Amino acid sequence: MLRFFVTLIAAIAVAVQPVAAQSILRDAETEALFSDMVAPLVAVSELDADEVEVILINDNQINAFVAGGQRMFFYSGTLAAADSAVEIQGVMAHELGHITGGHIIRFNEGIETATGITILSLILGAAAIAAGAGEAGAGILAAGQQAALGKFLAFSRVQERSADAAGARYLSAAGITGRGSIDFFKKLQNYEFRLGIPQEDSYGRTHPLSGERVSLLRDVYQADPAWDTPPNPEIERRFQRVKAKLLGFTADPNTTLRQFPQSDQTVPARYARAYAWHKSAYPDKALEEVNKLLTDEPNDPYFLELQGQIMLESGRPDEALESLRKAVTLTNAQPLIAALFGHALIATEDETHFEEAETVLKAAVIKDNRNPFAWYQLGVVYSQKGDTARAQLATAESALLQRNYGGAIRSSQIAMGGIAENTPDWIRAQDISLIAKSEFERAAKRR
Repeated sequence: MLRFFVTLIAAIAVAVQPVAAQSILRDAETEALFSDMVAPLVAVSELDADEVEVILINDNQINAFVAGGQRMFFYSGTLAAADSAVEIQGVMAHELGHITGGHIIRFNEGIETATGITILSLILGAAAIAAGAGEAGAGILAAGQQAALGKFLAFSRVQERSADAAGARYLSAAGITGRGSIDFFKKLQNYEFRLGIPQEDSYGRTHPLSGERVSLLRDVYQADPAWDTPPNPEIERRFQRVKAKLLGFTADPNTTLRQFPQSDQTVPARYARAYAWHKSAYPDKALEEVNKLLTDEPNDPYFLELQGQIMLESGRPDEALESLRKAVTLTNAQPLIAALFGHALIATEDETHFEEAETVLKAAVIKDNRNPFAWYQLGVVYSQKGDTARAQLATAESALLQRNYGGAIRSSQIAMGGIAENTPDWIRAQDISLIAKSEFERAAKRR
């Protein structure tokens, strides 16, 4: 029992950490939408807008959590399940409640209380067994484990209710209706019905039952002046685009094409089909959908980005440059789009483009230094120019971001050997080496 309980607690602790085994989905349009969706909620909280970040994980589960300070992690399945942006904003408000409530920091309090009960039951149980009362000792151990687990779960449910209440306050202060929050909890309740989860009470669960949450929050939301406030139409329009785009990117193409048949000529449908055709290796069909989108909105940077991406990935990098260069200009050099443009410049294999590629990619990693793809492409440029040391430094940056600690150590040490000591680049290479060695040793200890 003790081993099972410790494993359970460890599993719960891991659940609030970024999951390295699951891939992070990065997309310029999606990140811009998330930023605009969460901004009014952050503005009415005690948080700094520059510190709050929303990150998308490629997983079809319906889930969201906070970790690492003020970062929210949303599973892609959560977006797929939502019918409107206000549903996701309800989840965002709830997660902000966890952040402002310091629940990640206080998580250890729940573990410590439960662990204390566990240890006490072990001592009493062992004493009873030593005294010859074997059955009584086993009973004490079992009861202790049950009590510890119940104490931890109760602690977790209190935090969830606190986050629900805080989320309702933030939605109200931001003038966003709570209808979306109620609608999403009803979806979760239907999910619980399908799983056959008993609805009598939430004992034995980390979260209150969704039905309980709906009952408690409905009165709060209905009494709020924002209840009848219509959703922001521009945010809703952008949400439907991103949701369709996400499906086209992550789902099996046949699934996407069934959900968005050719008879559907709406923007989200065309967007989803463009990704599905591209994923199926039908670039001409994909470009046909994108070109229709651009006919109506010729200056949409994200349609231009997709047009350039399709051309680039179908072996036509020269043709991709115009679209990507325009997308970079329209987004003020958004780093993800700029990295794709830099890749296209390199892929032309035209040496006259390498200088521009270096400039573009340097700017991209300055704005966003957590993009391993941009660092890798910058390393390619340096390699083409014969600057092996800085090519290895860029490769080390990319490897570190991908948790390839062995590669980061090797590349950073090669970089240090070719860069003048105590210069900024040499110091950065040394830092990468030290960080990678520390993480490598920590991973080895865990194994």
